This record gives sequence, C-alpha cells and structure tokens, in this order.
Amino acid sequence: MYDLIIIGAGPAGITAAVYAARKRMNFLVISKDIGGQTAWSGEIENYTGYQFISGPDLTAKFEEHMRKYNVPLKEGEEAIDIKRIGDKVVVKTNKGVYETKTAIVASGKRSRELGVPGEQEFKNRGLTYCATCDGPLFPNKDVAVIGGGNSGLDAALQLINIAKKIYVINVTESLTGDPIMQEKVMASDKVTVLNKAQVTAVSGDKLVSGIKVKTLEGEKTLAVQGIFVEIGLIPNTEFAKVIEKNQRGEIKVNSHNETNLPGVFAAGDVTDIPEKQIIIAAGEGSKATLGVFRYLARLK
Repeated sequence: MYDLIIIGAGPAGITAAVYAARKRMNFLVISKDIGGQTAWSGEIENYTGYQFISGPDLTAKFEEHMRKYNVPLKEGEEAIDIKRIGDKVVVKTNKGVYETKTAIVASGKRSRELGVPGEQEFKNRGLTYCATCDGPLFPNKDVAVIGGGNSGLDAALQLINIAKKIYVINVTESLTGDPIMQEKVMASDKVTVLNKAQVTAVSGDKLVSGIKVKTLEGEKTLAVQGIFVEIGLIPNTEFAKVIEKNQRGEIKVNSHNETNLPGVFAAGDVTDIPEKQIIIAAGEGSKATLGVFRYLARLK
C-alpha cells in the first residue's frame, strides 16, 4: 500500500515526485515515458531561470532532478484504470495492479490526428507528430506543417534551419500563435502560409510524397517529403472513467488540485486549468503533492 501513486512523468508528474520525495512519502511514479510534451518542444524561452533551453535539454534537467532523489519509477508502463475501493485507490496498468491511499493524475496530453486517408499508412514514413524528434531527418526537403498555433509555429521555426521549403497549412483565417513566433516564421523566405486550408489526404508510395489540401481556390496537391501534424492535443484521460471531466475530456480540479474522487488529485495539462505551459504544469504538480500531504495528514 503506497501513500501516493503519480501517473505521468512530464513537468507536473516529475515536480510532484520531487515534492513527494522531499516529504519522505512512500510513493511510486508510473509513466510510459519521461518528459511528456516538454521532450517534443524546440526552443523554450519562457521557463524561469533559463533564458533559452531546448525541450530535450529541459527534460534531461527534470529527469536529473528526479533521479537525484532515487524516485521509484515504473517507466514504459501505462495506466488503464483508476478507481476507489473502500478506503484505498486502485490503479491498474498494462502490467500490474497497485494500491495506494492517494493518487495524482498527471498523464498530460497527446497529439490530435488528422483523420484523413493516408495518415495511418504513412505514420513514421514521412508523417510525424514531433518536429523536435524527427525534424533532423528531413534536411533540404520540402515539408508541410499542419497547424497555425504555437505548436505549428514552433515546428516551423525548428524546420527553417533544416528543410528546403516549408508549407504551413492553417485551417483558420490567420495564424493564431504568439505574435513574436508569427513574426519569426513570416520573416523566413522558406515559409509559405496557406490560411483557410484543410488537409484532405496524404499520398505517397513507400514514403510520403505529397499532401492534398483544400483551399479557397480549390484542391491542390503539394509535393512534400515530410509532414508534421501540429493541430492540438487530446488529454490522456480514457483510463480515468470515474473521474469528472469537462467537454474537452480534461479532468476537473479545484484550487487544491482535488478531483471529484476522494484521495485522487490531478495536475498539469490533463486538467481543466486555463493555461497550458510547462512552468504552470510544474507548479500544479507541486500544489498537488502538497494537497496530498495535507489529505494524508487528516486521515485517521
């Protein structure tokens, strides 16, 4: 019986784990990976203490900090159910069942898919959801970035130094990312932005060779060798069937990070907090563990 199980090892989960270790809790971290969305990020210029740091480098710092405390970690394990039975919380994963007094759900979000013909066939064959991970595989290639928000613009900025030509395909009337990012993207002669454009299909043979796009002028096929899908994220909450969520599938929490399930807390992008930022997720992780500590102190 653990005092606490933390589900997820992104900024929220790792920070929660550091606080739990410092409180000398008997706890466990369960996560399919380390870093979450931070590991996918390119240039990070708004994390306090670092004027500039890459996503992978910040992830390495997070992991280093966590492992300093010898945090018990089940990496490569994924939660598939969580419920309360009597006075304990039961977490079921793809590899086992664990019992705990409390839990923090910090499972983050995953990339939203396009849902068009050819997407499944060309995954990892030219179509990817992570410019940070896979951008270097496309030197001097023509590529398309799907999405005009911060994620899409971040991907485009990373690819400017790698690719030959970049099409930014944006479904809205204009780009929606931060103005400074828009300025940097638009300043490059490598970038062509297609607004009010929608992807209808991905084509190719063994690898991606083109993408069909519906625009105001009609449907056209762009010859590209790489496609980076950056159209938003879906909360990883399918396993949390008994926890209350909003219409977007995000877990509802109060100011103390408590969910509707006694003893179960949630933190980070998986929750309904209004802003999704690395620094906010980390802060929410610390709040969640402090909430758990107070909850455990009140137990008989």
